[in-house]
Amino acid sequence: MSEISPSLVLIILSGALVAIGVYLILERSLTRIIIGVSLASNGINVMILIAGGKAGSPPLIGRADPRPMSDPLPQAFALTSIVITLGITAFLLAMAYRSWQLNGHDEVQDDLEDRRIANRALREAIARRRLDDDGTAVEDDAATVRDDTGGETGDELAAAKAAARRAAAAARSGMGIHGETDRRRR
Repeated sequence: MSEISPSLVLIILSGALVAIGVYLILERSLTRIIIGVSLASNGINVMILIAGGKAGSPPLIGRADPRPMSDPLPQAFALTSIVITLGITAFLLAMAYRSWQLNGHDEVQDDLEDRRIANRALREAIARRRLDDDGTAVEDDAATVRDDTGGETGDELAAAKAAARRAAAAARSGMGIHGETDRRRR
C-alpha cells in the first residue's frame, strides 16, 4: 500500500456525511436544511483533507526536511470552507428564526414557478392519456363510434347526456324543464 493512500474509513465517512447532508437539504423544513448543509460541508472538508495526503510535519520552510511536510493548500481550502459554512449557517438560522416568528413554522413554501411547472407536467400527462394507441384523440373516436348498448352515435349520446345534465340542474334550481318554476305549477 502506498504512503499517500487515504484511509477507507475516512472515505466512507466523507461519502456518508455528504449523502446524508444532500438528503436533508432536499427536505422542506429549514431546520433540516441547516443540519444538511452542516453535514455536507463537514463531509466535503473531510474529503479535502483526504486529498491533502498523509500528515507530515508543519509546512514551515527552514524548520524541517521538505519531503515529509504536509501540503498547506488543502488545509487552507478546508479553513476557507469552514468560514463560508459558518456564514451560510448563520444566514439560514436567521431565516428559520424569522420564518418561525412570522408563520409559526419553518416550512419552505413552493414558489409560483414551481406550481406552474407542476401544472404543466399534469396537463401534459392528461393530454398523453387522451390519445389512443394510434395517436388519435379519444373524443374524435367517440364521435364516430356507435354505442352498441343504445344504438346511438357518439354525438347523439353526448346530446342526451347534455340534456340530462340540464334537466338535473333545472331540478336542483327549482325550475321545471321548460323554464317555469315549480311554484307556478302548484
